[in-house]
Amino acid sequence: MTYKTSTNGNNIIKSFESIHDGDLSEIGLQPKLCPADYWTAGYGSLVLDDLGRPIKGIENKQKAYRYNKIHTVEEAEKQLKIDLAKREKKINKLNLRINQNQFDALVSFVYNLGFGNFSESTLLKLIQQNPENFMIAYELPKWRKAGGKVLPGLVRRRRAEASLYFTGKFN
Repeated sequence: MTYKTSTNGNNIIKSFESIHDGDLSEIGLQPKLCPADYWTAGYGSLVLDDLGRPIKGIENKQKAYRYNKIHTVEEAEKQLKIDLAKREKKINKLNLRINQNQFDALVSFVYNLGFGNFSESTLLKLIQQNPENFMIAYELPKWRKAGGKVLPGLVRRRRAEASLYFTGKFN
Protein backbone atom coordinates (compact mmCIF):
# COMPACT_ATOMS: atom_id res chain seq x y z
CA MET A 1 0.00 0.00 0.00
CA THR A 2 1.18 3.52 -0.82
CA TYR A 3 0.62 6.12 1.87
CA LYS A 4 0.55 9.91 1.98
CA THR A 5 1.09 11.88 5.15
CA SER A 6 -2.23 12.41 6.94
CA THR A 7 -3.40 15.37 9.00
CA ASN A 8 -1.91 13.66 12.08
CA GLY A 9 1.45 13.40 10.35
CA ASN A 10 1.34 17.02 9.22
CA ASN A 11 0.37 18.16 12.70
CA ILE A 12 3.18 16.35 14.47
CA ILE A 13 5.78 17.70 12.05
CA LYS A 14 4.44 21.25 12.16
CA SER A 15 4.22 21.23 15.94
CA PHE A 16 7.86 20.24 16.37
CA GLU A 17 9.36 22.05 13.39
CA SER A 18 7.16 25.11 13.91
CA ILE A 19 7.44 27.82 11.35
CA HIS A 20 10.08 30.21 12.49
CA ASP A 21 11.63 33.51 11.63
CA GLY A 22 15.32 33.75 12.33
CA ASP A 23 15.32 37.56 12.27
CA LEU A 24 12.18 39.46 13.21
CA SER A 25 13.81 42.76 12.21
CA GLU A 26 13.70 41.80 8.52
CA ILE A 27 10.59 41.54 6.36
CA GLY A 28 9.50 37.99 5.61
CA LEU A 29 10.67 34.72 7.10
CA GLN A 30 14.40 34.35 7.61
CA PRO A 31 16.36 31.11 8.13
CA LYS A 32 17.52 29.96 11.52
CA LEU A 33 20.36 27.79 12.75
CA CYS A 34 19.00 24.51 14.13
CA PRO A 35 20.56 22.68 17.11
CA ALA A 36 22.46 20.39 14.72
CA ASP A 37 24.16 23.51 13.28
CA TYR A 38 22.30 23.51 9.94
CA TRP A 39 20.44 26.48 8.51
CA THR A 40 16.73 25.79 8.09
CA ALA A 41 13.77 27.78 6.86
CA GLY A 42 10.00 27.45 7.04
CA TYR A 43 9.07 24.18 8.71
CA GLY A 44 12.63 22.96 9.17
CA SER A 45 13.58 22.72 5.48
CA LEU A 46 17.31 22.72 4.97
CA VAL A 47 18.71 25.79 3.24
CA LEU A 48 20.80 24.50 0.33
CA ASP A 49 23.55 26.20 -1.64
CA ASP A 50 23.64 26.29 -5.45
CA LEU A 51 25.14 22.77 -5.52
CA GLY A 52 22.35 21.38 -3.33
CA ARG A 53 24.50 21.06 -0.20
CA PRO A 54 23.10 22.02 3.21
CA ILE A 55 24.53 25.22 4.65
CA LYS A 56 26.03 24.72 8.09
CA GLY A 57 27.50 26.89 10.82
CA ILE A 58 26.97 30.37 12.22
CA GLU A 59 29.83 31.62 10.07
CA ASN A 60 27.62 30.97 7.00
CA LYS A 61 24.68 33.12 8.14
CA GLN A 62 24.88 35.54 5.21
CA LYS A 63 25.18 32.65 2.78
CA ALA A 64 22.09 31.01 4.33
CA TYR A 65 20.14 34.26 4.06
CA ARG A 66 21.21 34.64 0.43
CA TYR A 67 20.14 31.08 -0.54
CA ASN A 68 16.92 31.05 1.47
CA LYS A 69 13.89 30.57 -0.78
CA ILE A 70 11.19 30.63 1.91
CA HIS A 71 9.96 34.12 2.79
CA THR A 72 6.23 33.61 3.41
CA VAL A 73 3.99 31.13 5.21
CA GLU A 74 2.61 30.09 1.80
CA GLU A 75 6.13 29.28 0.56
CA ALA A 76 6.79 27.34 3.78
CA GLU A 77 3.62 25.28 3.25
CA LYS A 78 4.55 24.59 -0.37
CA GLN A 79 8.08 23.50 0.59
CA LEU A 80 6.72 21.28 3.36
CA LYS A 81 4.59 19.41 0.80
CA ILE A 82 7.64 18.94 -1.44
CA ASP A 83 9.79 17.76 1.48
CA LEU A 84 7.08 15.36 2.68
CA ALA A 85 6.61 13.87 -0.80
CA LYS A 86 10.32 12.97 -0.95
CA ARG A 87 10.19 11.22 2.42
CA GLU A 88 6.88 9.50 1.67
CA LYS A 89 8.32 8.05 -1.52
CA LYS A 90 11.39 6.65 0.25
CA ILE A 91 9.40 5.12 3.10
CA ASN A 92 6.80 3.66 0.72
CA LYS A 93 9.60 2.03 -1.32
CA LEU A 94 10.55 0.00 1.78
CA ASN A 95 7.22 -1.91 1.48
CA LEU A 96 6.77 -2.02 5.23
CA ARG A 97 3.65 -3.72 6.66
CA ILE A 98 2.54 -0.63 8.58
CA ASN A 99 -0.64 1.34 9.06
CA GLN A 100 -1.31 5.06 8.46
CA ASN A 101 -0.36 6.13 11.99
CA GLN A 102 2.88 4.19 11.85
CA PHE A 103 3.64 5.71 8.47
CA ASP A 104 2.98 9.23 9.79
CA ALA A 105 5.26 8.65 12.80
CA LEU A 106 8.03 7.40 10.51
CA VAL A 107 7.65 10.35 8.14
CA SER A 108 8.08 12.68 11.13
CA PHE A 109 11.13 10.72 12.27
CA VAL A 110 12.72 10.78 8.80
CA TYR A 111 11.80 14.43 8.30
CA ASN A 112 13.79 15.24 11.42
CA LEU A 113 16.74 12.84 11.10
CA GLY A 114 17.04 12.06 7.42
CA PHE A 115 16.41 8.88 5.49
CA GLY A 116 20.05 7.81 5.59
CA ASN A 117 20.02 7.55 9.38
CA PHE A 118 16.74 5.65 9.30
CA SER A 119 17.76 3.27 6.51
CA GLU A 120 20.74 1.99 8.53
CA SER A 121 18.99 1.92 11.90
CA THR A 122 18.04 -0.82 14.30
CA LEU A 123 14.65 0.89 14.35
CA LEU A 124 14.06 0.01 10.68
CA LYS A 125 15.27 -3.56 11.21
CA LEU A 126 12.76 -4.00 14.06
CA ILE A 127 9.93 -2.59 11.93
CA GLN A 128 10.83 -4.87 9.03
CA GLN A 129 10.79 -7.91 11.33
CA ASN A 130 7.53 -7.01 13.07
CA PRO A 131 5.98 -3.51 12.93
CA GLU A 132 4.14 -4.23 16.21
CA ASN A 133 7.32 -5.13 18.14
CA PHE A 134 7.21 -3.29 21.49
CA MET A 135 10.99 -2.75 21.27
CA ILE A 136 10.27 -0.03 18.68
CA ALA A 137 8.97 2.11 21.56
CA TYR A 138 12.41 1.79 23.19
CA GLU A 139 14.34 2.37 19.99
CA LEU A 140 12.68 5.67 18.99
CA PRO A 141 13.80 7.57 22.13
CA LYS A 142 17.43 6.71 21.45
CA TRP A 143 17.35 9.34 18.68
CA ARG A 144 17.21 12.35 21.00
CA LYS A 145 20.55 14.06 20.42
CA ALA A 146 21.70 16.86 18.15
CA GLY A 147 25.26 18.09 18.16
CA GLY A 148 26.06 15.36 20.72
CA LYS A 149 23.60 16.75 23.28
CA VAL A 150 20.25 15.40 24.46
CA LEU A 151 17.63 17.98 23.52
CA PRO A 152 14.34 18.20 25.45
CA GLY A 153 12.50 18.96 22.19
CA LEU A 154 13.78 15.74 20.63
CA VAL A 155 12.85 13.77 23.74
CA ARG A 156 9.29 15.13 23.44
CA ARG A 157 9.21 14.52 19.70
CA ARG A 158 10.28 10.88 20.00
CA ARG A 159 7.60 10.34 22.69
CA ALA A 160 4.98 11.89 20.42
CA GLU A 161 6.12 9.77 17.46
CA ALA A 162 6.01 6.61 19.58
CA SER A 163 2.52 7.52 20.78
CA LEU A 164 1.32 8.12 17.23
CA TYR A 165 3.03 4.92 16.04
CA PHE A 166 1.44 2.68 18.67
CA THR A 167 -1.85 4.35 19.62
CA GLY A 168 -2.69 6.60 16.72
CA LYS A 169 -2.82 9.54 19.10
CA PHE A 170 -0.88 12.73 18.87
CA ASN A 171 -1.71 15.48 21.32
